[in-house]
Amino acid sequence: MKKEDVDKGVNVLGFPCNHFNNQEFADQQETMQFCQRNYGVTFPMFQKIDVNGPTEHRLYTYLKQEQGGLLSSNIKWNSTKFLVGRQGRVVKRFAPVDSIQAIEKTLARYV
Repeated sequence: MKKEDVDKGVNVLGFPCNHFNNQEFADQQETMQFCQRNYGVTFPMFQKIDVNGPTEHRLYTYLKQEQGGLLSSNIKWNSTKFLVGRQGRVVKRFAPVDSIQAIEKTLARYV
């Protein structure tokens, strides 16, 4: 994510989830510090939520209904990303293996 994208009104939000190898910290502040230190994250990180199963957060229920995944709508890994337009519609779902260049290319069409 580049500064000029933020200047155009692009917001990135992080939602940690412990469904994937229990790799998230118990404390939201620890998660944010780890992501800042190791990945240069500057966007807001929210409290841990469930993204699959009977206790999944309703945000992810909505995201997955709008853009299902390959073979199933379940989130396969914690770096799955969704591009949501200004009106709240899900534009595209990105797999964990999708490059930042692919995301930027799609983003360029919407900002």
